[in-house]
Parts: sequence; C-alpha cells; structure tokens
Amino acid sequence: MAVTFTQAVARLRSAGCVFAEDEAELILAEADPAAVDGLLRRREDGEPLEQILGWAEFCGLRILVEPGVFVPRRRTEFLARQAAAYARPGSIVVDLCCGTGAVGRAVAEFVPGVEVYAADVDPVAVRCARTNLTGALLHAYQGDLFEALPRELLGRVDVLAVNAPYVPSDQIALMPPEARDHEPRAALDGGPDGVTIHRRVAAGARAWLKLGGRVLIETSDEQARVTEAALVDGGFRTEIAVDDDLGATVAIGQSSDWSFFTSSM
Repeated sequence: MAVTFTQAVARLRSAGCVFAEDEAELILAEADPAAVDGLLRRREDGEPLEQILGWAEFCGLRILVEPGVFVPRRRTEFLARQAAAYARPGSIVVDLCCGTGAVGRAVAEFVPGVEVYAADVDPVAVRCARTNLTGALLHAYQGDLFEALPRELLGRVDVLAVNAPYVPSDQIALMPPEARDHEPRAALDGGPDGVTIHRRVAAGARAWLKLGGRVLIETSDEQARVTEAALVDGGFRTEIAVDDDLGATVAIGQSSDWSFFTSSM
C-alpha cells in the first residue's frame, strides 16, 4: 500500500524532523511510490534529506548530492555570491574544499565565462563535483588543498573561494546525527579551534593569487577574527563580510604588494 502524505508527515515528525511537511512533500514528489517507504526509513535513521533525494537546492540551482558527501548549506550561498562579486568573464576562480562543487557552479552561473577549478581531498566529493561542473571551463581535481591544482595556475587566480571545515574537533560530537554520522569527518573537523585548515589556506594562498586577487573563507561569527588573523599573517589586507539573514560570515583577504600594505598601516 502506498504511503500517504499524512502518514509520511507523521513518521518524519516522530523522527524529529522540524520541517516534516516540506520533507514529506519532496520525498513523495521525487520517488516512485514503491520506493517511498525505504526513503522514509533512511530519513528516520538520520540520513540527510539531500542525500536521500540526490540533490540540494543552492542559489536556485539543483546540485547533485551523493550519499556520504558533505551537503551544501544555505549559508554558503553568501560565500558564492561574495565570490561572484569579485569575478568577471574570463576570471579564474578556485573552489577549494569544494565538496559537491556547489560554490563553483553557482559562481559560473552568476558570471558566465569564468573558468572554475574545484578541488577536494574526498574522491566521492570530486566525482560529485565533476557531475555538477559540466562545461569546457569547469574542472574538478582530487588532492589536499593546493596540491590538487594545476601548477600553471600559480599567480593567476582571481578569486579563491574556500569552504574548509571549521567545526572544532571536540564539538563534532555535538552536531546533529545527520552531519556527524553521514558526512565525512574531513569535511567537518577544523582542528582544535576550528581554524587549522584556514591557517593552511592563508599560508599558501598568496602564491596562487594574482596581484589584487582575493581569497574568501567561510567561517563562523565566533571564529571570524581568528580566521582574519590567519589571513593577515599570510600577507593579506582583510575585511569581514556578514549576512545576518543567512547567519553567514566570510573572511576576505586581498593580495597586494606587502610593502605597500605595511607602509600604509
């Protein structure tokens, strides 16, 4: 017997889903009736809705999401829009720690003609990103941060957008089960204070950016100043951008002549 909307909502509510009606509607609309019960069971077991559906909405786009891959968050739309604001047709944009490639794909939609290079350490994420980043100017590579990128990009990148993990290690256990149990730890764990990878990015980014290029790192309100300090240590002029509606914070560094920066302080 087919699962009804009312039954689906009741099951999702019992499992603690806050938006049970919306989720039930999506599952019933996306699935063959014979598959609905199985999908509901997966959601009841805590699997993220986006992994169950196989996609997430991001900046108005439908982004492919495979099981076990980090799910793009709505707050990260702010990072994508900020990155797009610094790009123009012909710009080279890097989506570092790309996960599904959602940020790179969104920037390419906002600014047609940009060349996007996405990179992630997780092979499943890279496979997912390659599906989302289709087109002659869109590329995805596997590797640890900058090691994944083609060497010919050194000194040529206009915009470096980074959604590196920034959850402190000891706080991962406090995250919702759908994150801690169904997303890769490498996509969540930012080290003891959550900023370990931000420091690595800040230390290496300047060599890849052209003069005047920008690095944008998603961070939290609590960690923003620490992320900003890492960018200053990396030789960047910095600012913090905030979107209160999305609860999003981005630390931005501009690559410039360091001698000019220090003389102007």
